[in-house]
Amino acid sequence: MTQVLVDGLMSGVLIGLGAIGVTLTYSILGFANFAHGEFISFGAYATLMIASGISALVVGSDQGIGALSISPAVIAASLLAMALTAGLALALDWILFSRLRGKSAAISVVMASFGASMAIRAALEFAFTSRPTYFSRDLEIARPIGLGLKATPDQIALITVAAALLIGVHLLLTRTQIGRAMRAVSENQALARAAGVDVDATIRAVWALGGALASAAGVMLGLLVQIRPFMGFDLLLPLFAAAILGGIGSVPGAFAGALIIGFGEAITVELAGAEWRAAVAFLILIAVLIIRPTGLAGRPT
Repeated sequence: MTQVLVDGLMSGVLIGLGAIGVTLTYSILGFANFAHGEFISFGAYATLMIASGISALVVGSDQGIGALSISPAVIAASLLAMALTAGLALALDWILFSRLRGKSAAISVVMASFGASMAIRAALEFAFTSRPTYFSRDLEIARPIGLGLKATPDQIALITVAAALLIGVHLLLTRTQIGRAMRAVSENQALARAAGVDVDATIRAVWALGGALASAAGVMLGLLVQIRPFMGFDLLLPLFAAAILGGIGSVPGAFAGALIIGFGEAITVELAGAEWRAAVAFLILIAVLIIRPTGLAGRPT
């Protein structure tokens, strides 16, 4: 049962990286972006393709580093994929959402995001088929890390990277000008504009940040499990559940909500079986909406 702690933490940090983009997009733009799950899938596939190209050009770059199955090619490719996924998010906003913003009802924007989600997912399935693929087929053995817990080297490395990314996002939002602008626009867009904040640039920064973090989550999920066109879609409900549980607009709240979802899933798999994993996020989401609609860190409206 103690192994649930490692599995829950790993699941929680993956959900947390994606939930940050969901909560920022909703708090600033006021709609649920269903295409966010496809940013996760796109980032994983972009990393896979770039890593394959690097491996073909640089001999030995596809070999794991030390005890890790993660190769230098995947590390370099993941950074490029984060930039590409940020670009995809910006392009989607420029082509679609910016034309609807302020001109259409919120439900129209939500449906547009749902359509974009299906289009991106279909494009990925057309390009790569629905057959699962992998960054590496090397098998890793979990090693004791103390207190009766075991983890693979990849899990330890990815948890460390995810923690660094989350700390970086926190510092970005609290210590930088663009972070303060994001918080101002989230509080009151009209007032922020009147105070001299470049709202359009802030919105672009939110899209780029959300896309990059979603790409990182996709790479981590692909390294731990497998890469599929539906991998992001399957993670969408836990992302929204974590964002709502934490309180829309609160990045620490979204991460806390993600950890709760992650541990809940791990405990459910341990006690009831993997087929019940998907039900956990749904039940927690329903409970939050009934008991505390503003979430853990949300403010009453």
